Amino acid sequence: MGFFSSLGTESYDRQYTDRQLIQRIVSYFRIYWKRLLWIALLLLLIAIAGALLPVIVSRGVDTLAGNPSNQNILQLAGLVLVAGVFQWFANWIRRRLTVRTVGDVVLKLRTDAFQAAVNHDLSFYDEFSSGRVVSRITSDTREFGQLILLVTDLFSQIAQAIILGVFLFRIQLKLSLYLFSFLPILFVVSLSFRKLAREVTRRGMRAMANVNAAIKETISGISIAKNFRQERTIYDEFYDANQMSYKVNVKRGFVLSLIFPVLNGLEGIGVAILAYVGGLQVVQGAISIGDWYLFLISLDRFFFPVLNLSAFWAQVQSGLSASERIFALIDTETPVKQIAHNPVTRLMGDIRFEHLYFRYTEQEEVFRDFNLHIHPGENLAIVGRTGAGKSSLGKLLARFYEFQKGNIFVDGVDIRTFDLTQYRKYLGIVTQTPFLFSGTILENITYTCSNISKKDIERLAMRIGNGAWLESLPNGLDSSTGERGAHLSMGQRQLVSLLRVLAQEPAIFILDEATASIDPFTEKQIQQALKMILAKTTSILIAHRLSTVKAADRIIVMEQGEIIEEGTHHSLLAQNGQYANLYNTYFRHQSLEYINQPRNT
Repeated sequence: MGFFSSLGTESYDRQYTDRQLIQRIVSYFRIYWKRLLWIALLLLLIAIAGALLPVIVSRGVDTLAGNPSNQNILQLAGLVLVAGVFQWFANWIRRRLTVRTVGDVVLKLRTDAFQAAVNHDLSFYDEFSSGRVVSRITSDTREFGQLILLVTDLFSQIAQAIILGVFLFRIQLKLSLYLFSFLPILFVVSLSFRKLAREVTRRGMRAMANVNAAIKETISGISIAKNFRQERTIYDEFYDANQMSYKVNVKRGFVLSLIFPVLNGLEGIGVAILAYVGGLQVVQGAISIGDWYLFLISLDRFFFPVLNLSAFWAQVQSGLSASERIFALIDTETPVKQIAHNPVTRLMGDIRFEHLYFRYTEQEEVFRDFNLHIHPGENLAIVGRTGAGKSSLGKLLARFYEFQKGNIFVDGVDIRTFDLTQYRKYLGIVTQTPFLFSGTILENITYTCSNISKKDIERLAMRIGNGAWLESLPNGLDSSTGERGAHLSMGQRQLVSLLRVLAQEPAIFILDEATASIDPFTEKQIQQALKMILAKTTSILIAHRLSTVKAADRIIVMEQGEIIEEGTHHSLLAQNGQYANLYNTYFRHQSLEYINQPRNT
């Protein structure tokens, strides 16, 4: 397969039969059955009008041959004009209805795909590229829309082929039998392209998804690339993905472009045979020259819809492959399962991890028989080396991942029985790298609680450093954050993230504290915001700052998914164990004693 080898499938991909896909597609159109009925009626009228044109012309020629008067000529021209205008007008209305219906269905399908992507837990995005997911929601739904347009044209061509077939039978029965005995060959040849067309189309879409993923990752990390002067590297990565897409889609184009030339060649052979057989019939006096000529002229109109019908299953593979990829995304089940959806009232914040087992993968075990009780209103700091399992506790509590065994209780209730949306309303989470959306600071703070007023937000902001941080911004709360908060410093991003939690008023607060160094003034402001949150919540603080650790009611030290020490800052230092080692390695340089101690010169 050569360059196809790098077009790996995602593990959630699945293959559907054509019947399964069609049944699924029909389910999306069922609610628009009235519109579809009108479209079908218009298609039938268009097909009748299109099929009647050669009949009108042929009968008009016969009439003019016997009585070539001006009146007959005008009647013939008038009938042709009326049929043509009617066909155009009906087709215009049909197209409008079709475009509206297809647009509504694509809107619903894209919404379902996006909803599925949003509902997947974080382990899904640990494994699969978000750029490829985006490609399914955008590019593949667009391809799906083209499929529906092909299907609506198919019905028109079926009706037109049937009408013209009846007309050909009436012109000359014997030649029509020769014609219809030839049609199965066309359909068999076109169907032989179906499997190959589906495969090359599927590969083409995977290749395009790789391009989308490369673009998204490159643009997201452009600042890092520029910092390390890797513009050429990211260009080469994009170039490789783009070249791959080009090669795959050129092969796809070659396969699809073979269909009509092959069918047209077979059509030419069929017409030549019918011309020869019909000529012999004329010589033998079985049919008239006029009927033979009219039959051959009508063949052209008959073969156009027949060839489209023959090529349909090969042409439609693009849309079927797109729908297959979309439905695979929609049908993928998230590992996070709620066993009930009970309403959630205001939480007290009593948290218990009991006999908990959790692993990200078979090779990456995090917790084995883990136990921890956090009391209501307690501020718990968690410290430990990288990979000890600190952040995993917060992710499991927030139901971002599914644990394999054990229980997590909040206020004595299994968190798997809560309505997940209501439950998360009572969680305030600040990640290690605070994420801000493009917009204003105010919009980011009110992201989870739009009912809070701007004045209330201003009062909260003024309680932090007397609002000095806000006054330093060009437009206060209306200042732009930029993409991912690029217009703000790391300290300002943390303050906005903490204010977002304050506005939400959660019962449980999870802080995965950033490790980036910030100036002492901003550090003091962050601690003020933290105190405001800690005073009203049960808190899990994955701490990297000494000030945060010392402010906690209890500190636990974790190592390889186990609690090896716990106590207060002073009691743990007195034990001279792992915490004391961490303090001397990571925290001691942040203390005032260390900063103020005399240096030897």
